[in-house]
Amino acid sequence: MSLIVRKPQVDFPAFGSLIDQFFNNEFFDWSNRNFSVTNTTLPAVNIKEDNDKFQVEVAAPGLKKEDFKVEVNHNVLSISSEKREEKTEGQEGGTYTRREFSYQSFVRSFSLPESVDADKIEASYNDGVLVLNIPKKEEAKPKPARVIQIA
Repeated sequence: MSLIVRKPQVDFPAFGSLIDQFFNNEFFDWSNRNFSVTNTTLPAVNIKEDNDKFQVEVAAPGLKKEDFKVEVNHNVLSISSEKREEKTEGQEGGTYTRREFSYQSFVRSFSLPESVDADKIEASYNDGVLVLNIPKKEEAKPKPARVIQIA
Protein backbone atom coordinates (compact mmCIF):
# COMPACT_ATOMS: atom_id res chain seq x y z
CA MET A 1 0.00 0.00 0.00
CA SER A 2 1.28 3.44 -0.89
CA LEU A 3 1.43 6.72 1.02
CA ILE A 4 0.29 8.52 -2.13
CA VAL A 5 -3.32 8.55 -3.30
CA ARG A 6 -3.63 8.03 -7.04
CA LYS A 7 -6.63 8.76 -9.25
CA PRO A 8 -7.71 5.98 -11.61
CA GLN A 9 -7.28 6.88 -15.27
CA VAL A 10 -10.08 6.15 -17.76
CA ASP A 11 -10.25 6.28 -21.56
CA PHE A 12 -6.87 7.66 -22.74
CA PRO A 13 -4.58 7.08 -19.74
CA ALA A 14 -1.49 8.83 -21.10
CA PHE A 15 -3.44 11.84 -22.35
CA GLY A 16 -5.54 12.00 -19.17
CA SER A 17 -2.41 11.85 -17.04
CA LEU A 18 -0.83 14.68 -19.02
CA ILE A 19 -3.95 16.85 -18.66
CA ASP A 20 -4.20 16.06 -14.92
CA GLN A 21 -0.55 16.96 -14.43
CA PHE A 22 -1.02 20.22 -16.30
CA PHE A 23 -4.18 21.41 -14.56
CA ASN A 24 -3.61 19.87 -11.13
CA ASN A 25 0.07 20.70 -10.93
CA GLU A 26 1.18 22.68 -7.90
CA PHE A 27 2.02 25.52 -10.30
CA PHE A 28 -1.69 26.33 -10.29
CA ASP A 29 -2.18 25.54 -6.59
CA TRP A 30 0.32 27.78 -4.80
CA SER A 31 -2.01 28.67 -1.94
CA ASN A 32 -2.71 25.10 -0.84
CA ARG A 33 0.29 22.95 -1.65
CA ASN A 34 3.46 25.00 -1.75
CA PHE A 35 2.68 27.59 0.91
CA SER A 36 1.77 27.18 4.55
CA VAL A 37 -0.85 29.24 6.36
CA THR A 38 1.83 31.80 7.21
CA ASN A 39 2.66 32.24 3.49
CA THR A 40 6.07 30.61 3.77
CA THR A 41 7.02 27.94 1.29
CA LEU A 42 6.51 24.33 2.29
CA PRO A 43 9.54 22.05 2.19
CA ALA A 44 9.72 19.52 -0.62
CA VAL A 45 9.10 15.89 0.33
CA ASN A 46 10.33 12.65 -1.27
CA ILE A 47 8.64 9.35 -0.40
CA LYS A 48 10.38 6.06 -1.17
CA GLU A 49 9.04 2.56 -0.64
CA ASP A 50 10.83 -0.77 -0.54
CA ASN A 51 9.85 -4.21 0.76
CA ASP A 52 10.58 -3.34 4.41
CA LYS A 53 9.71 0.34 4.86
CA PHE A 54 8.66 3.72 3.60
CA GLN A 55 11.20 6.52 3.76
CA VAL A 56 10.12 10.15 3.89
CA GLU A 57 12.73 12.82 3.15
CA VAL A 58 11.90 16.46 3.95
CA ALA A 59 14.19 19.15 2.53
CA ALA A 60 14.45 21.75 5.30
CA PRO A 61 17.86 23.46 5.26
CA GLY A 62 18.70 26.06 7.87
CA LEU A 63 16.76 24.36 10.65
CA LYS A 64 17.99 22.34 13.61
CA LYS A 65 16.58 19.02 14.73
CA GLU A 66 15.09 20.81 17.77
CA ASP A 67 12.98 22.92 15.38
CA PHE A 68 10.94 19.88 14.23
CA LYS A 69 7.94 18.17 15.75
CA VAL A 70 7.03 14.76 14.33
CA GLU A 71 3.94 13.00 15.63
CA VAL A 72 1.47 10.26 14.70
CA ASN A 73 -2.16 10.70 15.69
CA HIS A 74 -4.99 8.47 14.40
CA ASN A 75 -2.77 7.07 11.62
CA VAL A 76 -1.81 10.55 10.38
CA LEU A 77 1.89 11.43 10.35
CA SER A 78 2.45 15.17 10.91
CA ILE A 79 5.79 16.90 10.43
CA SER A 80 5.90 20.49 11.62
CA SER A 81 8.39 23.21 12.41
CA GLU A 82 8.24 26.62 13.99
CA LYS A 83 11.10 29.08 14.04
CA ARG A 84 11.12 32.66 15.33
CA GLU A 85 13.94 35.12 14.92
CA GLU A 86 14.33 38.73 15.96
CA LYS A 87 17.08 41.05 14.77
CA THR A 88 17.70 44.59 15.93
CA GLU A 89 20.09 47.14 14.50
CA GLY A 90 20.91 50.65 15.64
CA GLN A 91 18.71 50.97 18.70
CA GLU A 92 19.10 54.64 19.61
CA GLY A 93 17.41 55.99 22.73
CA GLY A 94 14.30 53.82 22.47
CA THR A 95 13.61 54.28 18.74
CA TYR A 96 14.50 51.72 16.13
CA THR A 97 16.30 52.59 12.94
CA ARG A 98 15.66 49.03 11.81
CA ARG A 99 14.10 46.00 13.46
CA GLU A 100 13.20 42.76 11.71
CA PHE A 101 11.11 39.86 12.88
CA SER A 102 11.12 36.50 11.14
CA TYR A 103 8.57 33.78 11.72
CA GLN A 104 8.55 30.52 9.79
CA SER A 105 6.29 27.55 10.26
CA PHE A 106 4.93 24.65 8.27
CA VAL A 107 2.98 21.44 8.74
CA ARG A 108 3.00 18.50 6.33
CA SER A 109 0.61 15.62 7.06
CA PHE A 110 0.39 12.15 5.52
CA SER A 111 -2.17 9.39 6.05
CA LEU A 112 -0.35 6.22 6.97
CA PRO A 113 -1.51 2.92 5.47
CA GLU A 114 -2.54 0.09 7.79
CA SER A 115 0.56 -1.84 6.69
CA VAL A 116 3.02 0.34 8.68
CA ASP A 117 4.20 -0.10 12.26
CA ALA A 118 3.71 3.46 13.55
CA ASP A 119 5.30 2.61 16.93
CA LYS A 120 8.70 2.00 15.30
CA ILE A 121 9.06 5.17 13.21
CA GLU A 122 12.57 6.65 13.44
CA ALA A 123 13.72 10.14 12.43
CA SER A 124 17.10 11.76 11.80
CA TYR A 125 18.20 15.18 10.55
CA ASN A 126 21.45 15.63 8.64
CA ASP A 127 22.69 18.19 6.09
CA GLY A 128 19.32 19.95 5.83
CA VAL A 129 17.26 16.81 5.23
CA LEU A 130 14.87 15.28 7.77
CA VAL A 131 14.59 11.53 7.12
CA LEU A 132 11.82 9.37 8.58
CA ASN A 133 12.00 5.60 8.32
CA ILE A 134 8.54 4.06 8.61
CA PRO A 135 8.81 0.26 8.89
CA LYS A 136 6.13 -2.04 7.54
CA LYS A 137 4.45 -4.67 9.70
CA GLU A 138 5.83 -8.19 9.21
CA GLU A 139 2.54 -9.43 7.72
CA ALA A 140 2.62 -6.61 5.12
CA LYS A 141 6.08 -7.51 3.80
CA PRO A 142 6.12 -9.60 0.62
CA LYS A 143 6.94 -13.24 1.15
CA PRO A 144 9.09 -15.24 -1.25
CA ALA A 145 7.49 -17.89 -3.41
CA ARG A 146 7.19 -21.27 -1.71
CA VAL A 147 7.39 -24.55 -3.56
CA ILE A 148 4.79 -27.06 -2.41
CA GLN A 149 5.74 -30.70 -2.66
CA ILE A 150 3.13 -33.02 -4.16
CA ALA A 151 2.60 -36.21 -2.18
